[in-house]
Amino acid sequence: MSEFTLSPTSTPSPPGFSFDLTHRNALIAQSAAANNPGKLPKALKTGTTIVGLVYSNGIVLGADTRSTNDTTVADKNCDKIHYIAPNIYCCGAGTAADTEKTTETIASQMELLRLNCGSSTSRVVTACTLLKRMLFRHQGYISAALILGGCDVNGPHLYQIYPHGSTGKLPFTTMGSGSLAAMAVFEEGYRDDLEEGEAVELVRRAILAGIWNDLGSGSNVDTCVIRMDGSVEMGRNCVTPNDVGVLREKVVRSSVLDMKRGTTAVIGESFRKRSGGGVTLEDVVITEMET
Repeated sequence: MSEFTLSPTSTPSPPGFSFDLTHRNALIAQSAAANNPGKLPKALKTGTTIVGLVYSNGIVLGADTRSTNDTTVADKNCDKIHYIAPNIYCCGAGTAADTEKTTETIASQMELLRLNCGSSTSRVVTACTLLKRMLFRHQGYISAALILGGCDVNGPHLYQIYPHGSTGKLPFTTMGSGSLAAMAVFEEGYRDDLEEGEAVELVRRAILAGIWNDLGSGSNVDTCVIRMDGSVEMGRNCVTPNDVGVLREKVVRSSVLDMKRGTTAVIGESFRKRSGGGVTLEDVVITEMET
């Protein structure tokens, strides 16, 4: 039994709304103050925007391309849409190493399953089951929040998978630190009868909402369209809203940063070669400019 106890009547719940977790939060604060004074437990964030939706003939997945290390942008063009099977792909949020290794492991298991069963089409629910079992086995210590999408003999399927292994089958979903901004776009524009072009455009808008409204998300937009006929179309960097500009296939900086030739005047210079070879600071003669 924990040594920290809190009487249910010590902190009365304010009226009006449901404050069922008031006592729990007070207990956590009391425990943290005793064990680690001045520091409360922090909520962890993933620094990503990933989305997925079901449209009339398949699945559309989307992700941003910013990879962060605390407040530092580690990679501006990270690939967050991972291969699981020819008809199944997965978006990952969380720790990049965890999402990549998790999806690689399940992709390998799916390939072995196809070889053993002699089937060319993998079931989406099979991939979901393998992922949730693996994540649940590690009790959330693998930081991989996933959106799994694909098409099989039973139609298009979209699953939301949390790091601790819980899952949900949904018509559209978002995950990551930019998920609220992306979900606002989905709730406003989603319909059950979306065509492919409309679905792709809605996914792009949702990812852009995460890019512009979340500091952990940014750079470009990646999309993946999985159709019922078995075809897959990857839209790598299909939207690049943060390009500085391109001229003659080279990135051009702002003209404010361009130093024109002759901006810094050379007052004077002289050079004297040493007999022993090499040049030192003693050999440099500075000529002052006359006024």
